[in-house]
Amino acid sequence: MQGRYLFTSESVGNGHPDKVCDQISDAVLDAVLREDPKGRVACETFCSMGLVIVGGEITTTTYVDVHQLVRKVLLDIGYNHPKYGFDANTCSILNAINKQSPDISQGVDTGGAGDQGIMFGYACDETPELMPLAITLSHRLVQRVEELRKKAVGIGKYLGPDCKSQVTIEYDGDKPVRIDAVVLACQHTEDILDKTGKKITEKSKKQIIDEIAKPIVGKMIDSKTKFYVNETGKFVVGGPQSDTGVTGRKIIVDTYGGVVPHGGGAFSGKDPTKVDRSAAYMGRYVTKNIVAAGLAKKCLLQLGYAIGFPQPVSVMIDTFGTGKVSEQRLVELVRKHFDLSPQGIIKTLDLRKPVYLKTASYGHFGRPGFAWEKTDKAQILKKEA
Repeated sequence: MQGRYLFTSESVGNGHPDKVCDQISDAVLDAVLREDPKGRVACETFCSMGLVIVGGEITTTTYVDVHQLVRKVLLDIGYNHPKYGFDANTCSILNAINKQSPDISQGVDTGGAGDQGIMFGYACDETPELMPLAITLSHRLVQRVEELRKKAVGIGKYLGPDCKSQVTIEYDGDKPVRIDAVVLACQHTEDILDKTGKKITEKSKKQIIDEIAKPIVGKMIDSKTKFYVNETGKFVVGGPQSDTGVTGRKIIVDTYGGVVPHGGGAFSGKDPTKVDRSAAYMGRYVTKNIVAAGLAKKCLLQLGYAIGFPQPVSVMIDTFGTGKVSEQRLVELVRKHFDLSPQGIIKTLDLRKPVYLKTASYGHFGRPGFAWEKTDKAQILKKEA
């Protein structure tokens, strides 16, 4: 876009009901892969007041104690006391897991995709992580909430597990120039309510801005930056007590914050034969290497797959006019240097390891420690281009 404009992205903390479900589903996946790397998992979780339901299709040679696993995930998040409205020690858990359909597995066994669908990958040079700035800052805000809460320092002593963030960036063309607005909704105990009991004190609101927001966004704020903190007044009732959670409902939070399109599928709870997940990871790997190679300032990749078929039916690249070579040439380089078949993706990114619980909070992209964040193909792409 040209001229000045605003763009907004949001994130949610690991105690948000949808993220609770993502983490449980990915914890089940990790538990299977830890003992059975070729296990097939499509795990869905639902949570509501005092209840967690874990369902889906799993075919494996190992055993997963779902009840024990769910309680551990909830305790690790911080739902360890009735004051937060949801308690890992007393909630009910229902296991409704079945086996994968043999009609699907016969196509996957031969190396085909586990489903049809479209997947997107993206990278840009706005941040060192080669991610869009708004989603990067939104993730860091809710990570900061968890950090303070678990250290129990400052305002963190009064915070609960549920929280949300939102950052609005002002751009001049493609360049982010300032932060226009920061939104924070932080679950808290009644200790920081004012005398009316209807809103948090101004002191607490200032603490949230000073201890959570400013350490993350301070370099880009100015006198006109607006801060919105718990704008309903209070946020005592949170987590699954206040809102149901479902696996896979935060797909834009999981990816690029709405900067580019998202495919038809979510990630969490799915083993790597499901291209909804694995091909999206490959898309990030490909585009990050293209941008790291200096072949474009930003790059979008779309992959299309047919169920049971081993190669993508389409590969499309868009560099939004920033490419140093043609998009057709980039597609040729990608097909040459990246194995885009489901089995090739699994091998390239080593996806049969239990690494997925870590992806289920604060975005699947832009953080170190994941194979799809490597830029080991950048030099060969640059040389051949």
